[in-house]
Amino acid sequence: MKYMKAHAVFPKDLLKEIQKYVQGEMVYIPNAEGVRKKWGENSGYREFLKQRNVEIRQQFSEGISIDQLTVQYSLSYDSIKKIVYSKK
Repeated sequence: MKYMKAHAVFPKDLLKEIQKYVQGEMVYIPNAEGVRKKWGENSGYREFLKQRNVEIRQQFSEGISIDQLTVQYSLSYDSIKKIVYSKK
């Protein structure tokens, strides 16, 4: 969550109306319904994990063992197993 100055975001009339209720305090304004992004979409980490899992499945299909993949990707045996046997 990023801090923003109200006078830079709101029109003057709206800011004066808000100041009737809150002055000098921080106010959280949530996203509108249906606008919320999923975990990792802002940072790109979700896409990174998706691509990593595709690589893991590809290497497993080429004959690399789960044990070798655990060392290569620093993941547990069970994590690799879930990735390679998932139906994605």
